[in-house]
Amino acid sequence: MRRPHLPARFPVDPFIMGLLATVGVAALLPARGAAAPVAQGASTAAVALLFFLYGARLSTREALDGVRHWRLHLTVLACTFVLFPLLGLAAHALVPTLLTRPLYGGLLFLCLVPSTIQSSIAFTSIARGNVPAAICAGSFSSLIGIFLTPLLAAGLLGNSAGGFSLDSLLKIVLQLLLPFLLGQALRPWVGGFLVRNKKVLGYVDRGSILLVVYSAFGAGMVAGIWHQVSVPRLGVLMAVEAVILAVMLLVTWYGAKRLGFSREDRIAIQFAGSKKSLAAGLPMASVLFGAQASLAVLPLMLFHQMQLMVCAVLARRRSQDPEAGEAARATESTQPPQAVQPSPAAQPSQPTPAAQPIPAVQTAPAAQPTPAVQTAQPTQAAPTTQPTPAA
Repeated sequence: MRRPHLPARFPVDPFIMGLLATVGVAALLPARGAAAPVAQGASTAAVALLFFLYGARLSTREALDGVRHWRLHLTVLACTFVLFPLLGLAAHALVPTLLTRPLYGGLLFLCLVPSTIQSSIAFTSIARGNVPAAICAGSFSSLIGIFLTPLLAAGLLGNSAGGFSLDSLLKIVLQLLLPFLLGQALRPWVGGFLVRNKKVLGYVDRGSILLVVYSAFGAGMVAGIWHQVSVPRLGVLMAVEAVILAVMLLVTWYGAKRLGFSREDRIAIQFAGSKKSLAAGLPMASVLFGAQASLAVLPLMLFHQMQLMVCAVLARRRSQDPEAGEAARATESTQPPQAVQPSPAAQPSQPTPAAQPIPAVQTAPAAQPTPAVQTAQPTQAAPTTQPTPAA
């Protein structure tokens, strides 16, 4: 009986399976020689397309509408762009004894990536949290991350991401910011088309990311940088990521409680503040790291699957928390009683049975006093007026 529940408890993202397959293809058949510039050019175009679609789909109004809940959004932003980077900087103590410098660069980059939107909303909904707040928090984090993540990466990663060189800043502007702003500008005209073709464009998104991953990992195979990775170091990397995720989940939950947030808001803060976006991070890494991108995105790919598995279990436990039932009953009790009574009050429409005095129309048999009209047959006493012949 447990087997049907395993996928829900430990979800394996099909996209991760596609990424792993792409990594395998890049390892066996990397783009070499004349094919390498073609793959790199296609990857650059795919990144620009991704951020154009990202800008065209992201509702700035939806992100800014939540500003009225500014304490919650500031808390999520502080977790995403302050606390996460501090944990990443603290992990520098593991270099070079336990982590190589390229792997640490990928780990620190992971800590700079913005939060997700889709999974934050999904897990907040399962846990019975504040879904509108999760939507606004995820959108707001993604919107700011488009500008802030590349700048933080260029500043904190130094030579690993090209530093503040003119070339790196030009790449950020041309491949990330400009397509995003163009998508935002054209959103009033292309937004409807994107909504109507959301499913098809989802495949375009994922296909573009797979192309970026193939180009990055293929370039890494050709350059031979994968010889820097060993199984023990991968184990250390996963252990460090597990510690970072655990710290973020604890801080976002208990820290939000100390700040006086309601249970529903704490759930939104926990799931939006502890997530990292794979879809936004992979294209950024290809722009910032160049040939080193294959190692830079590996920590992000591992963390993405880890956060899905852990948060799926956590969301279900939150939904079964007795406090969740009390909160649900409290929200129901706060509803005006007449808002609940109208439904029974609306049942007076059932007096249609009262309109069943149509059986009273069956008193038409009572109108059968037409036999009483037969008493009018004594008018046939007119024959009694036949005494006139007696005259």
